[in-house]
Amino acid sequence: MAKSTRKDWTVTEVADRFEEAVRTLRRLPKQQGQEFFNVWPPIVRTVWEQMAMEKMPLRLGPPLPDAISRMEETFTWIFLLEHEEERRIIWLRAESVRWKQICWRMGIGKTKARELWTLALLKITYQLNG
Repeated sequence: MAKSTRKDWTVTEVADRFEEAVRTLRRLPKQQGQEFFNVWPPIVRTVWEQMAMEKMPLRLGPPLPDAISRMEETFTWIFLLEHEEERRIIWLRAESVRWKQICWRMGIGKTKARELWTLALLKITYQLNG
């Protein structure tokens, strides 16, 4: 299914690729449907009004095409795992969710959560290396 051309993957590299995939996904442009428009002229705000406005969060530019390709390849790796909880824990850790929150969401202890995460990464690494 998700055969890679490399044969020397490590668990750390696989975990890093999942983290990179999450970062790349966040940098993709937001999908927007058809929006309404109005014909009113734009509002001209004073300097004081502009200073009082909430600041928009700074967004990095869109990801490079090779980063998107790596992200798509990494997405196929998640299907190498059979159990839903393994897939979920891999994704939560890639999103930098804390262990305490993962344990609470999944209803398991910290040791069990770490074991599941490590075992899932080992399974993916083993299958990538053939």
